[in-house]
Order: sequence, then structure tokens, then C-alpha cells
Amino acid sequence: MTEGTVTERVVTDEVWPVSDVLAFLAGRWRVERDVRDLASGDEGRFEGVTVFGALAGGGLLHEESGTFRWQGVARPATRTLRFLPGRAPGTADVRFADGRHFHELDLSAGRFLADHPCAADLYRGEFTVCDAGRWRSVWRVGGPAKDLVLTTSYVREDAL
Repeated sequence: MTEGTVTERVVTDEVWPVSDVLAFLAGRWRVERDVRDLASGDEGRFEGVTVFGALAGGGLLHEESGTFRWQGVARPATRTLRFLPGRAPGTADVRFADGRHFHELDLSAGRFLADHPCAADLYRGEFTVCDAGRWRSVWRVGGPAKDLVLTTSYVREDAL
């Protein structure tokens, strides 16, 4: 990546270690996501809410809803993920709504890198916890079909 990219700015931020990912994420978060298509130069923005609620059998159900604006058009957008207890204490196994594996998540150092191959493209995510009420993810998506950067900021609603 070139100097000054979103990912490099995240690396210089302070981090806040989290001993238990699921306990940290539980609750309601305000979400803002900037999407940049590096090939076309197009930019979009998602604004909404993510709720991490208890999942029967353990873990959290991640339900995101809001509005995504792309090329001047606003549309409703939703996403559902499952955050299950991970292999090591305090970590999570993140899965799509249909149960397929997405990535692992370990925030014990306050920062975590994850990869997710999707067809011929590679999603590389960096998760950074800023403090008890703020965290962010930056996904760099590259391959023959996509060339994107998705930067998402989460702020705990009771921290507003």
C-alpha cells in the first residue's frame, strides 16, 4: 500500500487490549462505513446500527441495519453474522448467517489481522480497539473482481 492509506493510519493509532471479544462486543453500536473503489474512484457510505445480541447456545448474533449511499443513490442495507466462542478463551469464530466460516477474531492485543479468501479475491481485515466504547475495522479487498477499501467505525451507543 502507498503511504497515507487508511490501513497505515490505523496502524499508528493506540490500541486497547480486550480479554473477551464476545463480552466487549455485546450491545448496540453506531456504525459508519466508508467504501472506496480504488479502480473506479467511486466512494460510498453506510450509516446505521449494529446490535450484538445473545445467541441461543452461546455467542452473539450480529445484526446490522442502515442506509448505504453509492453513486448518489441511498438504499437500505442489512447484514447478519454469528460470533461464536473461538478456539481459545476470549476469542471468536465469526461466521456468515448461513454458518460458513468468515474469520477468527482475537483482540487480546487490541489489534488483529484476518484473511478471508472469496473466490479469486482476498479480503484482508484489520481490527483495532481504541477504547471501551470505540473500535474499527479496515478491510482491503483485492483480486481480479474487486479493488476496495472498507473502513468501518463503531461507537457504543451508550458512549455517545
